This record gives sequence, structure tokens and C-alpha cells, in this order.
Amino acid sequence: MDFAFDEKTEEMRGKLLEFMDSHVYPAEPVFERQLAERDAPWAIPPVMDELKAEARKRGLWNFFLPGDHGAGLTNLQYAPLAEITGRSIRLAPTALNCAAPDTGNMEVLAMFGNDQQQKQWLDPLLNGEIRSAFAMTEPDVASSDARNIETAIRRDGDEYVVNGRKWYISGAMNPACKIFIVMGKTDPDAAPHKQQSMILVPRDTPGLTVKRGMHVFGYDDSDHGGHAEVLFEDVRVPVENLIAGEGDGFAIAQARLGPGRIHHCMRAIGMAERALELMCRRAISREAFGKPIAQQGVVQDWIAESRVKIEQQRLLVLKTAWLMDTVGNQGAHTEIQAIKISTPAAVEWILDKAVQVHGAGGVSQDFPLAAMWAGNRTLRLADGPDEVHKRSLARRELKKYLSEGAK
Repeated sequence: MDFAFDEKTEEMRGKLLEFMDSHVYPAEPVFERQLAERDAPWAIPPVMDELKAEARKRGLWNFFLPGDHGAGLTNLQYAPLAEITGRSIRLAPTALNCAAPDTGNMEVLAMFGNDQQQKQWLDPLLNGEIRSAFAMTEPDVASSDARNIETAIRRDGDEYVVNGRKWYISGAMNPACKIFIVMGKTDPDAAPHKQQSMILVPRDTPGLTVKRGMHVFGYDDSDHGGHAEVLFEDVRVPVENLIAGEGDGFAIAQARLGPGRIHHCMRAIGMAERALELMCRRAISREAFGKPIAQQGVVQDWIAESRVKIEQQRLLVLKTAWLMDTVGNQGAHTEIQAIKISTPAAVEWILDKAVQVHGAGGVSQDFPLAAMWAGNRTLRLADGPDEVHKRSLARRELKKYLSEGAK
């Protein structure tokens, strides 16, 4: 097996690493200061637009999207680049126009949107001119089973009427958010996986109300647009706003979530690398009980285990990316679920130990560890909780042996 990056990946890695050193890391304290000084609670700090302009000028743009719409990278080529952006998770993905939920929404529009939908919404998203939101999760049902979704999308002549309540709709508080992709039921009497559809709802549509921003472990996540509770009350949009056809929503969701899951895991490895770096620097610079913390056996154990976990997860993510490129998302289903289960858990362990080494500093705003921990812990719920992926993975393994017994 050849584990070397190809020429294009190496070239892009070099450009991205230089951009991180020259622009992204120096912008982190500026970003925090501008967050604290802003007049409007959900305004995005101006330094973000400066980073986006610089990234685009350097050709560091839309890495996540293969084909003509994006940078033309494979999943295997994108993986090490996404890892680098994970080292500055609050700035780098957005600076490169590679941040969720826009990435998933652009993938949906690229795969399933018609020409008009792509022209009206995909093009400005690809250009970084607007932001978007994906409205799927609901507070009144267990959204880990997408079949439970209750939001109604009913046809009335030349319009669809949307009624429902969503929450944790990422990016919805962002002033630049102009479009929602909404998942709801068009036919509750159809087969379970054909009841759902997806429809485009512009933010300024009458009846759409962004009620409040939701907190994540006490963070408002306003730096990238927050997570909102949203009401849809007799929201009317043209029938042309339906994505693909009625009953295609569940299939679209699965196509959207597959790449999103691996992108999260790629970035999470970058978070782990940054956490390990901070842990080592802190351990060397602090003394306790007469010697550097780095000489304490338990701390050395944490550092060693962290390196092992990072290498294990990186290899599994790269294998998954390679399979997605060679046999497709469905062929890589087992590996996608495996990394979705294992990577956030491994990174959570590393972040926890980095916080411990930093003591009070680890839970403070002076280091990125607390915010990284909160964001990474959320990944064990986002795009399907651990338990759902484990259930599916186990059933797939058991199926091999159940079929044997039937012979």
C-alpha cells in the first residue's frame, strides 16, 4: 500500500500550511477581539471576510466539492487538507468556504438541484456571497430516526405550504444566511422512506420565524452563525422550490450526510493534533512537585496514547476516503460509520487530557481547548448519534452470518 500523498495534494498542503501560518493563526486573537467588540450579537467579525478574500486569491477555495462545481479534488486528496483546517476549526473551514452546513447544502444542490436552483442558490454559495442552513432536526421527536420528522410540506396549487418547528438549525442566526433547505413530509401515508421531501425556503419568506439561538454546552457558536430554533407557519413557496421529487428527501439526506460525516472526522483529527501540540508545550513549560509536568508518568502516558489514537484514526479516515473515491459512498458505508463512531470519541479523549494538563487554563477562554471539546462532543450527536451508527453497523455484520444460517 502506498501512503504517500500525490503531487497535487502535496502542492495544496504546502499552500494551505503557509496560509495557516501567515494568516489564520495570527487572525485567531483578532477574531476573538472582534467578537467581543461587535455591536450586533450575531455579526460575523470583519477579519473573516479578509481571510476568505485572501484564501480565494490563493486558490484555497471549495476543496470539499469534487467535479466541475468545486476544486476537483477527490476525497483522498481533500482529507489531509481538511485535517489542516481542523487545527483552527473556528476560522479555517469558513475561510476556505468549506464549512458546514454550507458544504452539505452545496452538495445537495450540485447533485439534485435543477439549473434554476443552482443558478439562484448554488452559485452564490460557491462564491461565498451568502450562507445557508439545513432544517432537519426537530425538538418534539427523536430526529435520530429521520422518519419521525413531523414538519408538513403540503401542495396547494402552484405552491407548497410548510408548517413545523425545527431547532439546532446551524447557521440560521448568521446575517448572511439567505436560504434554508427544509426536510418535511409530503405524504405521511407513503412507504416510510418515501414520505419525506426537501424544499428550498428563502429566509425572508413570510411565516418563517427565527425564534432564538440555541446554546451548545453554554457556547452560542455565534462565530459561525449559531444554531437556531425556527418556526414555519403557513410558509408558502413555489412548487419549483422542491428539490428533485416528492418522496426523495430521505435519499437526499443520506447522500448529503455521507460526505459530511467524513469531513467532520477529517477536521477532528486536526483538532486532535492541535490539542496534542498544546498539551506537550504546556507539559514542558509547567512544573509541579519539583519537576516539569512532562516528566510525570501519567502525562507521558497521555501523550503516547494520544499519538497512537491520532495515527489510528487518520489511517481509518484515509481508507474511508479512498473507498468513497473507488467504490462510492454506499460501498464505503461500513467505514463511514466506523469513523463516525470512533473518531469523535478518540478526539474527545485527547481533548480531555489536554484540558487536564492545562488545569484551569484548559477550561478558560485563553486556550481553544474548551471550545474544541464542546464542538467535538457535539459530533457524537450530529449526523446521527453513536448508537444509531453502532446499531446499523452491527446489523450489517450480523447479516453475513444470518444469511449463512439460511443456506
